[in-house]
Amino acid sequence: MPTAKIIVNPYAGRWKAQENIPDVRAAFDRNGIAYDLVIPPNANDGIEIAEEAARAGFSPIVAVGGDGTYNLIINGLIRAAGDGPTVPMGIIPLGTANDLPHALGIPNEIEAAVQIIARGQTKIIDAGRVNGRYFRNHSAVGLEPIITLENARLVWAKGTIRYLLAALICILRRHEWTMTLEWDDGRYEGPILLVSVGNTRRTGGVFFMTPQAKVDDGLLDFVFAPAMTRLKTLRLLPMTFNGSHIRRPEVTYISTTRLHITSRPGTPIQTDGEVFEPDATDILY
Repeated sequence: MPTAKIIVNPYAGRWKAQENIPDVRAAFDRNGIAYDLVIPPNANDGIEIAEEAARAGFSPIVAVGGDGTYNLIINGLIRAAGDGPTVPMGIIPLGTANDLPHALGIPNEIEAAVQIIARGQTKIIDAGRVNGRYFRNHSAVGLEPIITLENARLVWAKGTIRYLLAALICILRRHEWTMTLEWDDGRYEGPILLVSVGNTRRTGGVFFMTPQAKVDDGLLDFVFAPAMTRLKTLRLLPMTFNGSHIRRPEVTYISTTRLHITSRPGTPIQTDGEVFEPDATDILY
């Protein structure tokens, strides 16, 4: 069996990943998996480290952290693969939301997650791409990345409550964009509150923004809502906890192979819980 490359984001889960490195090592040792463990000097170095590890013959490449960590590793593996299949990625969920492992049925316990890797159990899933950046879980423009930025500022709060507080703060501030959306067989133009694009059902640990999404159907699901009053938005928020918001008449839910968005003013773009472009006016999925 090839040697695994373990890439740890020590900051994931508010240093949870750092604290659990000895347990990760012990689990790999118990399961007889040869490995090389590395902590990137900077979080974004994970892309280059994953790419280099895949090219060097390490397999699997194991991401220890949260959804942002998985995103970096995925982008590195796709770079290394070119037009071919990627090296398998292992996941040890030690982040805050852990939406991708939730979608794949990967348990949060370190030992159980390592045992999946030891068995060589794999699943082929889709990857979305927006403005050159790949994602496996979720992407968004409009209100959601604004909430993500606010979430990062709420350093005193922990866990999923931080996402909820950030959402409430941003809703009360009221944001609005004018966007044109074009997809496989449709078009919308007008005021927009948010556009949420999912390869899986859940984001932020509690928000089932695209509850009908499937990771391997070759499609991206997206949901959008026009600008609305603060009160209407606040009423809609708890519906996202179980996906019932998509039954509301003001919400549109679509499955598509492509989505082109133009925005005025510019909007941040989020992929897998991380904002990678702060002020985009032309967005292509």
